[in-house]
Amino acid sequence: MQKRIYIAEDDYGINQLLSIHLKKDGYQVEQAYSGEEVLKKLEERVPDLLILDLMMPGIDGLQVIEQVRRYSKVPIMLLTARGEDRDKVAGFKIGADDYLVKPFSMVELLSRVHALIRRCTDYGTAEQEFIQNGDLAFDTVNQEFTVNGTALTLKPKETKLLSIFMNNINRLYTKAQLYELVWNTDYLGDSNTIMVHISRIREQIEPNPKSPIYIKTIKGLGYRMVQHES
Repeated sequence: MQKRIYIAEDDYGINQLLSIHLKKDGYQVEQAYSGEEVLKKLEERVPDLLILDLMMPGIDGLQVIEQVRRYSKVPIMLLTARGEDRDKVAGFKIGADDYLVKPFSMVELLSRVHALIRRCTDYGTAEQEFIQNGDLAFDTVNQEFTVNGTALTLKPKETKLLSIFMNNINRLYTKAQLYELVWNTDYLGDSNTIMVHISRIREQIEPNPKSPIYIKTIKGLGYRMVQHES
């Protein structure tokens, strides 16, 4: 199966060059030109590798990593025109797996991409393909959920919410954290939006939505996905 790579690079020429060479090397490639754009792509599907430019307008590479690491372990390569140690430290500190300074050769980039994907696959640090929690299953590759084998019909925001919970079972999330992760914008106290989306998810995953066993409301704090035996 071909490995899927997302590129987030605001320089059109570099983005195109990366895409051409990665495709020639046998990878499936999806391109984005901003942090906001790649975060939207990640809502629908998590790739096998994420290549990020550090300096992008709006949401930059470090901010993308910070958001992604709250719900995913996808390997991340950071690209930058700057080579200062503080940038490398900042990138690795928040979750980058590799770092390449511009200008770089395509031979070096392809070698690092291959090594990073292979390392993550061999040692189990890449995204789990399937996550099981009781009767609820999550296919992380295709971003699909089933309950007792029956596929759920979720909207993109509901899929993102449920994927966050399934990747972080037993972790408490505040409404503000969930809103900022899923909607990629500051939380301004609109708790009704979160409640409506979680209610829709509960209608599909809970044996009794009025008495949920999977997504629990922690009064005054937020929500938590509870672990159940498979």
